[in-house]
Amino acid sequence: MGIPQPAFYIFKCEQSAPPGMPKPSCVTPQTQDLFQYLAQSLMKEGIMGTVQPIRTSCMNRCQMGPVMLVEPGHTMYAGLTKEKIDKIVQEHIIGGNVVEEYVIDKEMWDEPISPADMKKQMGM
Repeated sequence: MGIPQPAFYIFKCEQSAPPGMPKPSCVTPQTQDLFQYLAQSLMKEGIMGTVQPIRTSCMNRCQMGPVMLVEPGHTMYAGLTKEKIDKIVQEHIIGGNVVEEYVIDKEMWDEPISPADMKKQMGM
């Protein structure tokens, strides 16, 4: 038997902007330990083997940060804190229910568009 695929991938934005930049950053001195906290939470729950946390660069939702994307489901969570991560792990990852109150605003996270449709929109 092979190694099972993860049931979930959690992409956590780890982008930090240099001081003085005009847009906000997902990683600040106050939020720099959220990825480590997420990974430790998964380990404590004994589910690290089936949930893969992944550090990413910018996901272009800086004003809503810190953010993370849960796949499958294409669910982006915004304004993360340790308390929110705890609830997301318990209710979404373990319980199977999206934590709607932490999901990014619909105006900031529209429906996906295919690469072919994007090329059409760009006149290519």
